Amino acid sequence: MAVRIETEEALKEAFKIRKEVFIDEQGTPEDEEYDEFDSLDTAEHILVLDEEKAVGTARWSIVDGVGKFERICILQSHRKLGIGNLIVHKLEELAFKKSITNVKLHGQVQAEGFYHKLGYETKSDVFMEDGIPHILMRKILPETFSAL
Repeated sequence: MAVRIETEEALKEAFKIRKEVFIDEQGTPEDEEYDEFDSLDTAEHILVLDEEKAVGTARWSIVDGVGKFERICILQSHRKLGIGNLIVHKLEELAFKKSITNVKLHGQVQAEGFYHKLGYETKSDVFMEDGIPHILMRKILPETFSAL
């Protein structure tokens, strides 16, 4: 189940997941992982729950009229279970509810095929972000939206 984060306590759970995945596992410097969009006022954040345990997270914000999806991650123990699909679908749903139909993300190159399956198109050459190869990916959401 993917839920919108509405409390500081839940936001701290998201930060724990991001620390485990991006900082501990992938080596992102801690001072580059957290930024001005890490509050409930500057972005919408989501958590994926497996029963009561938080296992995935992401955030999104509107930048120049485009939905920007960021910090999509899942604990290693819960990968390959369809949670990535759930996260992206929830972000798209939240964007659609705010009449945002043009969305983008910086996907890690190793996840490019995953995003292609969800309808995203590669729109850049490879670039480095936090020491990891990424590509810009975009999607135009359909005029109608169906929940998972």
